[in-house]
Amino acid sequence: MEYTNVLVDRQEQIGIITLNRPQAMNTFNVPFAKELNAALWEMENDPGIRVVVIDANGKHFSVGISLDEFKGKTHKEYHEFIHLMDEHNKTIARMKKPVIASVKGYALANGAGLSFACDLTVAAEDAKFGTTAINVGLICLGPAAPLVRNVGRKKALEMVLTGEMITAAEAQRLGLVNKVVPPDKLEEATMELAKKLAAKSPLALQAGKAGIYGMQDMPYSQAIDMLGDRFAAVCCTGDAEEGVKAFLEKRTPEWRLC
Repeated sequence: MEYTNVLVDRQEQIGIITLNRPQAMNTFNVPFAKELNAALWEMENDPGIRVVVIDANGKHFSVGISLDEFKGKTHKEYHEFIHLMDEHNKTIARMKKPVIASVKGYALANGAGLSFACDLTVAAEDAKFGTTAINVGLICLGPAAPLVRNVGRKKALEMVLTGEMITAAEAQRLGLVNKVVPPDKLEEATMELAKKLAAKSPLALQAGKAGIYGMQDMPYSQAIDMLGDRFAAVCCTGDAEEGVKAFLEKRTPEWRLC
């Protein structure tokens, strides 16, 4: 697929998707949403990529859906449009590979939702996050799905219903951000984290992500059993055998993806 609204690149085993509508503050429209989802699946299906990073051109990560899109649509058209705008939330959760958001400037509304949906987030100190749609008479329900799973119902309701922005430091305190760094260190810190993950067993990474996502809607005992089953499956892989052997032999493991 040819991309213009996002850019696709790779650095060794790390796939990089760059949001590329800086002139529109990386707002979502139909081509943008379609290209973002296509790029995510392209990365997922590339056996040479182990970790995916989403960053952005321009000053801001993304400020949500373009307000130009909110006019002249029928209910059916809005239904189809909004589901497309939210598709990345499902895509990232379905992917086996970890996805890291690298956030600068504003991450608002659907842009915030994209960051919340990513498995990990690194943010610049001056970044701001907010589910701000209510301030223009809309509501951030798509972003609320990953938001509530990160912060709980009461805080999610407060953020969605007030539309207030929070700092990167506050987002980190709430569990929405993993690491906050100076703006000039954002790319370096993001890639450092991506390289750290890419050096791990891909099979173990995939099992970890699938297990943690899969347990969310299960009763506690059932979740323990499911996670135990996944761990047992990992134990039977060549990567597990190699990892233990390499540790005991005090050398770097050579992952075999089997």
